[in-house]
Amino acid sequence: EVQLVESGGGAVQAGGSLTLSCAASGFTFGDNGVAWFRQAPGKEREGVSSIGPSDGYRYYADSVKGRFTISKAHAKNTVYLRMNSLKPDDTAVYYCAADINGDYIPWVAATYDYWGQGTQVTVSS
Repeated sequence: EVQLVESGGGAVQAGGSLTLSCAASGFTFGDNGVAWFRQAPGKEREGVSSIGPSDGYRYYADSVKGRFTISKAHAKNTVYLRMNSLKPDDTAVYYCAADINGDYIPWVAATYDYWGQGTQVTVSS
């Protein structure tokens, strides 16, 4: 059974940092595309960042470029999202998503096959 478990969310002040983790079981992150999405109240789910198989192509939404960094720790089968210079607009539930069919589009939620339960990030001004 494939499972994705996010952790690391929390409440921080603007300008602060958080690192989100997504641990996988049932498959290997290294062979698949993995992404972070977020959804704020009343808004659509937004693709934040993705990393390809074998740590290939990395995608970042314009709103987070230069502030967020996605990475994989293969030995731990875990994907991280390091978030610096956080803004109130970054407040959302953050979800980890994984593609196992090799047909994902980085910013398109429907192309991912498995999802975590989400972790809340709240940034206060």
